[in-house]
Amino acid sequence: MGPGNRPLDLDWLEDFAVLCETENFSRAAAIRCIAQPALSRHIRSLEEWVGVELIDRAAHPVQPTAAGAAFKTQVETILAALEASRIKARAAHDAESASLRFAVTHSLSLTFFPSWLASLENTYRFSAIQTFSDTFQACAEMMSMRKVQFMLSYGHPDIPSRLDQENYPVLTLGRDRLVPISAIKQDQTPQYSLDSTSVIPLLEYNQSSALGLIAGTKLKPLIYDQNQSGKQLNISVVFSAHNAMLLKTMAMSGRGVAWIPAYLIQQELDNKELVLAGGVQWQIPIDIKLYRQKAQMSQPAESVWKMLTEVSATTKHP
Repeated sequence: MGPGNRPLDLDWLEDFAVLCETENFSRAAAIRCIAQPALSRHIRSLEEWVGVELIDRAAHPVQPTAAGAAFKTQVETILAALEASRIKARAAHDAESASLRFAVTHSLSLTFFPSWLASLENTYRFSAIQTFSDTFQACAEMMSMRKVQFMLSYGHPDIPSRLDQENYPVLTLGRDRLVPISAIKQDQTPQYSLDSTSVIPLLEYNQSSALGLIAGTKLKPLIYDQNQSGKQLNISVVFSAHNAMLLKTMAMSGRGVAWIPAYLIQQELDNKELVLAGGVQWQIPIDIKLYRQKAQMSQPAESVWKMLTEVSATTKHP
């Protein structure tokens, strides 16, 4: 005998375990809710798969052979482990279904998201909330792989993102502004001013950032062509990063001018640690956007989206 290429059927293991317990083919078949000939065939198929006889049919009542007794111990362990794994898998599935999973770009994870999530929890209670903070590109990849249900990022109506192009449903949750900032001098004036004719060191975003795409597109006519008085702006890129927090830190240390979301620098402006490097004409309105999966989501996620859609229909953002 030998298993050859024949696959193992889990029913054979369960039939064998019951037969060893009842020591009777008829009782084992009744417990397993199958005909006795079918159970006998299953035991024979299992013996062929193992390659040795497992049941001493000449004994009364039937008994496992020495090989069968050794095999029985392992079968019981395997069946118990499979049942435990099934229970754990279902529990994990239920927990995941009841949880919300967000991908949030770096800047919003530090400012808008915590307070917005707190307001959401005032209405709903969730067993778990998972949040992943990364660049826009990384967050969008998590959406495409369905690792998260929602994604929160900055956007601009004139500049469609990858998710916009792929027609992901989206809501606008709020508004913000990209504002130019600079370290502040003792006389409370900017260390670098966009109205200056001197060289202005620029701290810019790279293209893995949603803010980089927006800033690169909307600022180009202002920065690289001419300033507000019609003169060529003397600018030099000295540093680039995808993280607005890092650019803010570099600006505070006097390294140059950076365009940062107002949410992220309001405290520093109030404390006179930073100052605006230019007037309102240099500011860029941006949207705070929440994307969802295109396919059906879990019931808690769908309930949240329904509620947010209803709120959005009656909310006017400034």
